[in-house]
Amino acid sequence: MKKLHGTGVALVTPFNQHKNVDYDGLKNLLEATAKKGVDYYVVQGTTGESATTTSAEKAEILQFVRDNNAQNLPIVYGLGGNNTQAVLDTIKTTNFEGIDAILSVSPYYNKPSQEGIYQHYIAIADASPVPVILYNVPGRTMSNISAETTLRLAKHKNIIGVKEASGNLEQAMTISHNKPSDFMLISGDDMLTGPLYAIGAVGVISVLANAFGDHFKSIKEGAFNGDFNQVQKALFPLLQINPLMYAESNPVGIKEVLASQGVCENYVRLPLLEATEDLKKSIKTALTSL
Repeated sequence: MKKLHGTGVALVTPFNQHKNVDYDGLKNLLEATAKKGVDYYVVQGTTGESATTTSAEKAEILQFVRDNNAQNLPIVYGLGGNNTQAVLDTIKTTNFEGIDAILSVSPYYNKPSQEGIYQHYIAIADASPVPVILYNVPGRTMSNISAETTLRLAKHKNIIGVKEASGNLEQAMTISHNKPSDFMLISGDDMLTGPLYAIGAVGVISVLANAFGDHFKSIKEGAFNGDFNQVQKALFPLLQINPLMYAESNPVGIKEVLASQGVCENYVRLPLLEATEDLKKSIKTALTSL
């Protein structure tokens, strides 16, 4: 799956003032990110506000990306949940045409045991007609996929990688050191992309790449060429803007940046709210240093 090496952009879902999907904005986003060098699209992940889009909208958004993928970039589709049977039912009704893999978040809220997480993913991997990428994000799920569980799952022929967003570098190193050679370690934290490349990651699934894909292209090229001075030059300028992306929850911050770039509007759906004036000012100030 080398086509999923490099930068995957966790696409936002643009909305208009009525909170309906803004397909003109989405087309702008697809074109803008492709021009800045992203390697693949991630559709309906957390950054795409998948928690508040309907099943019909998810299918329409996915089809729109298929139809407006001018550079024929690979597509990873967000398909997960905390009800294993519901995920399996969704797999049965999903059109997988043009989908290269699914990104499946670890079960949230339930706080399952490691064995429960393992069995959840085995059921999904057995049912999915396309490869599965695990998504470990304890800050949202309130449970961690341990390195040991990830490595057990890596033995399944249909589980091809993990988006590791635990922020635990020692855990990531354990995975990298012990994983099968073709199992992909993918950064799930933009600011840890450089360090994770250094220990064997093959790329990142990025929030900031919605607006700064060129930075992540440079980070990737530097890492693959062993030039970590280049990695630093591309990554360090993002240190000021990155925390602002999460100050009022993702994707509030990145949508504000995209609005400032004229790509799409900054509207989000409840329970999220558009950026406050204080956050807008902070983002504006941070952008002047880029």
